[in-house]
Amino acid sequence: EQAVTIQILHQQGKSIKAISRELGVSRNTVRKYLRQKETPQYRRTQPRTSILDPYKPYLLKRVNAAHPEWIPAVVLYQEILRLGYPGKIRILREYLATLKSVAKPEPIIRFETQPGQQMQVDFTTIRRNNSTLKAFVATLGYSRATFVKFYDHERTDAWIDGLQNAFQFFAGVPQEILFDNAKTIMIERDAYQEGQHKW
Repeated sequence: EQAVTIQILHQQGKSIKAISRELGVSRNTVRKYLRQKETPQYRRTQPRTSILDPYKPYLLKRVNAAHPEWIPAVVLYQEILRLGYPGKIRILREYLATLKSVAKPEPIIRFETQPGQQMQVDFTTIRRNNSTLKAFVATLGYSRATFVKFYDHERTDAWIDGLQNAFQFFAGVPQEILFDNAKTIMIERDAYQEGQHKW
């Protein structure tokens, strides 16, 4: 507490002498605490024991034997009660939570294209209060550079205008343009055969 007080008083612009006088400690004590990068922390000298400790090997064995299935805490609680466990189920649940394997997130696979190969286009809707705005968004597949233009509709002329402005903005036309299934662009996928769409 004293170390924190010294740090605060020093940050408030008080001198070592003033802090020493105010707290009734020596100047050397003030200097010592000001030299410390962190405030002193209490550290436990011995690890804390739990009433669950004698039952952990049994629990670990049961959990590993059931893997990949999971045994509910209530079932394990009944089992260790019969073995003489005197504690509450909450302690058991906290311990079991440390044993559950955390599902690893799927790795993000970035779809890569060559420069000038592909551009993805779509309209997105932006709602603000009671008004709705349409944004034409064009993104280059290689650099992820993006062009945005706003419209009050999503009709064919907005698509054409958006594409023309995107080509001017990027100073070129890509080999491929990817569209979603917007009705303005595509009436029916695979209408004639696979890959032959009704535009």
